[in-house]
Amino acid sequence: MNKINIFIIFTILIFGCSFDKNSKFWTSSQKILEEKNTDYKEIFVEKEALDKEFNINVQIKLGNKINNNLKIRNYFNNDGRLNYDGALKKSSRYKFSRIENFYEFEPTISFNNKDLIFFDNKGSILYFNEKSKLIWKKNYYSKSEKKLKPVLQFANDGKVLVVADNLAKYYLLDLNNGELLWSKNNLAPFNSQIKIYQDKFFIIDFSNTLRCFSVKNGKEIWNIKTENSLIRSQKKLSMVIVKDLLYFKNSIGDISAVSINEGELLWQLPTQSSLLYEAAFSLKTSDLTTDGNTLFFSNNKNQFFSIDLGTGGFNWENNVNSNLRPSLIGNYIFTVSSEGYLIIIEKNSGNIVRVTDVFRKFKKKKRDKIKPVGFIVGIKNIYLTTSNGRLLVIDIKTGTTNSVLKIDSDKISRPFVIGKSLFVVKDNAIIKLD
Repeated sequence: MNKINIFIIFTILIFGCSFDKNSKFWTSSQKILEEKNTDYKEIFVEKEALDKEFNINVQIKLGNKINNNLKIRNYFNNDGRLNYDGALKKSSRYKFSRIENFYEFEPTISFNNKDLIFFDNKGSILYFNEKSKLIWKKNYYSKSEKKLKPVLQFANDGKVLVVADNLAKYYLLDLNNGELLWSKNNLAPFNSQIKIYQDKFFIIDFSNTLRCFSVKNGKEIWNIKTENSLIRSQKKLSMVIVKDLLYFKNSIGDISAVSINEGELLWQLPTQSSLLYEAAFSLKTSDLTTDGNTLFFSNNKNQFFSIDLGTGGFNWENNVNSNLRPSLIGNYIFTVSSEGYLIIIEKNSGNIVRVTDVFRKFKKKKRDKIKPVGFIVGIKNIYLTTSNGRLLVIDIKTGTTNSVLKIDSDKISRPFVIGKSLFVVKDNAIIKLD
């Protein structure tokens, strides 16, 4: 009897404790619906991350700063402020069968001037012109490879298209007609950005190895191996290029600087304690972004870093919980936290200028399940996509959400802008908004 009593008491003590911590054509245009529900309650989630508004009366004025330099946007991963002020009245989409593991690899649209390049669920590469007409479609996968549903990453220089996938295959196409120029295989699959620089291109594989290949023939020129993780990264890895130096991150949060010409490691900076390596599988970091002197990025561990490119030392660290790519505009850093707050930071000091609740229009029960996916900054507004298929239009000056547009019922990608059109992608469609 005593043993039974002890067992009951032990059970109560254990469970009573809580722990913290297949269409081939674009559809006809349809009207975009705006959600009218503004019934909300103030919520302050008890977390360590920023979850309260701050300096909400401060107005942000950006003047006439517009980022029209495509090379800077590509090499620096900084969209800055785009010359975009879309009407967002109609949408059309190009549909295909669902791509498995789509969001794990975060594929992005590649643009060639106003033309668009993407892929479908069988690895076919699709090239559309600015009028959404399919110019060419090419597939270089065997029958067995198609069954594996390859997920592709792209980079182009206006002449050739570099393609790499999660099957460890990489190849080069003529951008004019999609003809195959060469094809190679790597030892490990890829899941990172691809950067083309002069006659070389760079990509990181699942072994946390940065590889430099020749654009001409695909031959490996050099590689830099960093500490490998037994668990694959939950976020696509990124890199930036400043002059002849490349800076990249691996899956456990280490930042490395490499000389492009020599393939020499110049410095390496761990951003996560070795005690936390066992939790590396849950680490999600934003894309690296730079202004040419300083490196900026954040993660879902409530850390936002500023790192000196020359020395590899920390300038400052702030408590911002976000894995979204930030935008640098003048002396401001724009980002959105996982909790749905638009945060503006002073670039040099790391001081927070303003925090506004852009998820305010979502009811609490829904809000807790919604995550921001990505954003761009336009002339007057910020355009933020979410995990429940919404596009939020946020006033830059005041930080308030003016409208919530229903684009889809499922997760959509971060927005991409070309001309007067805004694009998002999902696991079974490319969506164009005008």
